[in-house]
Amino acid sequence: MNTLIKNGLFYSGNRNEKASQQDLLINENGEIIEIGSIDLTQNATTQIIDAKGKWILPGFIDSHTHYDAEILASPGLKESARHGVTSIILGSCSVSAIYNTPEDTSDSFTRVEAIPREVMLPLLQKVKTWNSPKEWKNYINQLPLGINVASFVGHSDMRMKVMGIDRSLSHSEKATKQEKQSMNLMLNEALDEGFLGLSTMDNPWDKMDGDRYWSHKTPSFYSSWKERKSLIEILRKRDAILQGAPNLVTRFNALNYMLASSGLFRKPLKTTMIAMMDLIGDRYIYPILAFASRAINVLGKANFRMQSPPCPFTVYYDGVDSVMFEEFPSGEALRHLAKEIDTRNELINDEQFRANFKKEIKNKFAPKVWHKDLSKSTIIACPDASMIGKNFYELAEEKNQHPVDLFLDTIIQYDKQMRWTTTIANDRKEKYKRLYNFPYNLISFSDAGAHLNNMAFYNFPLKMIKNVQESIDKGQPIMSMEKCVWRLTKEQADWFGLDCGHLAKGKVADLVLINPKNFHTVTEEIQLGTIQEFGNHERLVNRNDGVVSRVMVAGKTIFEKDVFVDGYGKATKYGRFLEKVI
Repeated sequence: MNTLIKNGLFYSGNRNEKASQQDLLINENGEIIEIGSIDLTQNATTQIIDAKGKWILPGFIDSHTHYDAEILASPGLKESARHGVTSIILGSCSVSAIYNTPEDTSDSFTRVEAIPREVMLPLLQKVKTWNSPKEWKNYINQLPLGINVASFVGHSDMRMKVMGIDRSLSHSEKATKQEKQSMNLMLNEALDEGFLGLSTMDNPWDKMDGDRYWSHKTPSFYSSWKERKSLIEILRKRDAILQGAPNLVTRFNALNYMLASSGLFRKPLKTTMIAMMDLIGDRYIYPILAFASRAINVLGKANFRMQSPPCPFTVYYDGVDSVMFEEFPSGEALRHLAKEIDTRNELINDEQFRANFKKEIKNKFAPKVWHKDLSKSTIIACPDASMIGKNFYELAEEKNQHPVDLFLDTIIQYDKQMRWTTTIANDRKEKYKRLYNFPYNLISFSDAGAHLNNMAFYNFPLKMIKNVQESIDKGQPIMSMEKCVWRLTKEQADWFGLDCGHLAKGKVADLVLINPKNFHTVTEEIQLGTIQEFGNHERLVNRNDGVVSRVMVAGKTIFEKDVFVDGYGKATKYGRFLEKVI
């Protein structure tokens, strides 16, 4: 049957096309065949959806995810789909699940992305039959995809395969000429299959899991920019994309990504880098990055984009089980001993270690993502109920202790049983106008599918829309709603070269109906959910009941009135692999 959506306020995704009440007619193949005032009320072959009081929007795009494991077990990707996200990009941060053995692949993912190794490794051992981008794409395409999927190929994935895992994780080993040529062939092969480009990693926080190479950085970190030169030139020549993360400790090599994008006397390279946020611990980094991004794009004729989450960046920790502790030496030492608790606790009790920890946590001049302010860190779960709801400073005052001593003593006593939370960035709403309107960022950085117990930003598009609507209601608009929708949909689709994020005649009907009357349910609160296909493994989730009325992929309803359609993610295929449009 055809489908007719009537009486909704229609946002096409085009920032220059003002929203208006329109009807959409979608044919049985999921293609929009008419937009306007359509009267088919008496047509028995047409399903009619009354969208009165609702907004009709293009499905949202999440351009930074780590769904590489979850999609194999749960191809519906429900936590994104339920919030109106109809297209995602995976293969981020240099790690993809294409070339290597299940164990090597799992070890490169599970520690840094906080994905349970005890789930990912057996899953890959069970299903992995592919060893090339074409084979991976064919496997993904035969899954009952709920939403659309695009992918980068990971530099760590390629480097590990070509050099062998042992050599790829050594500072003293460099890729040979033949090995660089092999990686060039692998990248071209991925681009031939419609992959978006190459993801790389220069952040020393990203470390290997498993018993063989525990605490080694991921392979991409050990490569020089000279080694990457030929890969970058392939991307430039083929209009593909370089996605990367700089060294978040020194930060200086962010300039490498910016300069690589420059189009002075050559073709600019599409380059995107994580992440531009208003960090509590370093208020200067946001304006510096904004200035540098503008300068390289305007003066350097680059095509460079930062990535920015549009909401408070709140994280949750179980003891010291968080990648954030990797950014300073004492925290790094604790993480390294995560499998040797007795030895770790001996270290914590060492007076010199505690002195170093206090010194490092108070260092105002060290680059930091986590602000390390224990007065902004609140305990939300603990065997000692009297500690819940208090921050470490308050508890230290009660017990007449130094806050760091109180914190470290609590780690020894309760370890992961003590759960705490803090916001590390984007805490000032008055700064959102600048963040939302900055032309050289992409509004998308959810890390969906990773850090399952540390954070949840699956509904970031709804949070941005709510914030913009509230500003409009107050008569102090951050931007027009048309521009807001464009930033979450068509702008990203156009930049990444994907055929999605836009509702127009002849386009595939990937769309979401939202009820603006229920925006009050979009909050910063998180809930605990499970991934059934991961053995009911727990993860943090977002819920905003009544906001998303319906989600459609390829013209078919997948989610309606807060419930997925029967068999979703198990039998029927709705989504598709999105190849980069040349």
